[in-house]
Amino acid sequence: MAAAAEEAAGSGGGGSPSSARRRLRIISGHLRSSPRAPEREALSLSPCKAQGASTGPASGSIPKKRQELLKWNGWGYNDSKFIFNKKGQAEFTGKRYRLGGMVLPTFKEWMEKTFGASLDHKTTSRATLNVNDVPPSLVKEEFLQDLRAAKISYSQDAEDRVFRAHGHCLHEIFILREGMFKRVPDIVVWPVCHEDVVKIVELACKHNLCIIPFGGGTSVSSALECPEEEKRTIVSLDTSQMNRILWIDEKNLTACVEAGIVGQDLENQLAESGFCTGHEPDSMEFSSLGGWVATRASGMKKTIYGNIEDMVIHIKMVTPRGIVEKNCQVPRMSTGPDIHHFIMGSEGTLGVVTEVTIKIRPVPEYQKYGSVVFPNFERGVACLREVAKQRCAPASIRLVDNAQFQFGHALKPQVASIFTSFLDGLKKFYITKFKGFDPNILCVATLLFEGDREKVLQHEKQVYDIATKFGGLAAGEDNGQRGYMLTFVIAYLRDLGLDYYVIGESFETSVPWDRVLDLCRNVKERIVRECKEKGVQFAPLSTCRVTQTYDAGACVYFYFAFNYRGISDPIHVYEQIERAAREEILANGGSLSHHHGGKLRKRWMKESISDVGLGMLRSVKEYVDPNNIFGNKNLL
Repeated sequence: MAAAAEEAAGSGGGGSPSSARRRLRIISGHLRSSPRAPEREALSLSPCKAQGASTGPASGSIPKKRQELLKWNGWGYNDSKFIFNKKGQAEFTGKRYRLGGMVLPTFKEWMEKTFGASLDHKTTSRATLNVNDVPPSLVKEEFLQDLRAAKISYSQDAEDRVFRAHGHCLHEIFILREGMFKRVPDIVVWPVCHEDVVKIVELACKHNLCIIPFGGGTSVSSALECPEEEKRTIVSLDTSQMNRILWIDEKNLTACVEAGIVGQDLENQLAESGFCTGHEPDSMEFSSLGGWVATRASGMKKTIYGNIEDMVIHIKMVTPRGIVEKNCQVPRMSTGPDIHHFIMGSEGTLGVVTEVTIKIRPVPEYQKYGSVVFPNFERGVACLREVAKQRCAPASIRLVDNAQFQFGHALKPQVASIFTSFLDGLKKFYITKFKGFDPNILCVATLLFEGDREKVLQHEKQVYDIATKFGGLAAGEDNGQRGYMLTFVIAYLRDLGLDYYVIGESFETSVPWDRVLDLCRNVKERIVRECKEKGVQFAPLSTCRVTQTYDAGACVYFYFAFNYRGISDPIHVYEQIERAAREEILANGGSLSHHHGGKLRKRWMKESISDVGLGMLRSVKEYVDPNNIFGNKNLL
């Protein structure tokens, strides 16, 4: 340690005392305390905020009272949504996104043509939450007394509890619009540091309670749903107040971060020091670091930065059996199976992730968008396969089929400039008339390059040269940038659809390259066939996109939606169709999921990982949590 101190201070006295102390603190933070030392001493370098020490902001972008900023029965911010204005034109409200305040002149026509929907047929949903509909809070006074003694913030307010009773699955939002959950958390607790979580888990064991961890609330796999049959008090453990970056190590390019921080805050705070993680799931505005770990998340720029499992160096997790963590923070260990892989993907069934050390990188010097139009989906997939084979994929490359291209085109804002409109028309003429691309078959790939400017330009040329070999035409930066802008507003569309009898959802899989085309075709056809057999009166939207590429395969996202007018139980019908689509995916060699698991798909777990594999997971659960304190019933 003395040698480390000398290095930090600088051999010639050139380093400032403050930088020396900072470096020493980082090095000390990498060392775990003696096995006999109490856990509190292990945290002495990063004291709990409740005790008056804070190295980061007291609050993040998402407030403790989520209802102050977010919708209670829909996606995202209260002030942001798609609407049809008085002229019958679609527009997006608010000023948080680039699309805000813009009119979408062709969206209404697309919606009517695609779904048979009409502005004359509108559903009614509850405008406000009726607290009298919320199941009562059942909490023993002894537990409340212990929480107060431990100085843990908590709430039994109906709104607070409902906000944490669900994620954003279709059926969850539908229930909120039409009625109420039969079971919600009885109490919400807000730890502000690792030690608070230790206390809460100890109290849950003492009083035999059920804990459901809550991060950003963006789950699309029913992970946050409370089991209806659970008789114990259900505690929603909201990690949102654990939102500090504890330290940044500029030499090793790592950062230790509390698990409750949401993606946008993590990136913004790291950027202040010139760094980023590069992990950008579509939900990054609202989803949390701990949630990414617990669900084995993937981001749109995984080609450069990796999936979450590629970025994690160290995880600290509190379980009923004790604290799980490694004794050092190194890039790799070979000491049996990696315990991190028991934690990543555990979805709140084993404990609460409290702190994560992740890889960071300098903010890229240069960023450039792009797009390529292909004559058909087959050519586009072949191009992505070649790009993956040559290992020259940009930070992000996503290929949408024709139906999704038409969907994206319907979301194009009104053009203010006649010149811009003329150019758009010229491009369309060039592609469809001069080059002979059929507008009803062509597909588009959007690209994002990041890094050193000179290398980005070289990389860009390499990718476009490959695209040319497969009949691709460069379609401009604007289309690429708009495609990524839509990533963060697309989730708002489901709420608009529900207003007009249209329900929709997405699901994803990973698949070997030689099965991509068959799987995409067969799943889309199965969805159309199932809709017809289940009595859906209007043709559904059934579409897909390839979102991430690997050496041995790709991630494929499916979107499907249909007009449910005339159907008495649309959610049941939807679930039957989605189940059939999932069966089709498995039959075509796809995985159960690429990055979404939860309760929603656990019926296929044995088939996916084998009976013995499932038994291994059960054994870990039984050892770590023998009394099922973490009883959300995800996975098992």
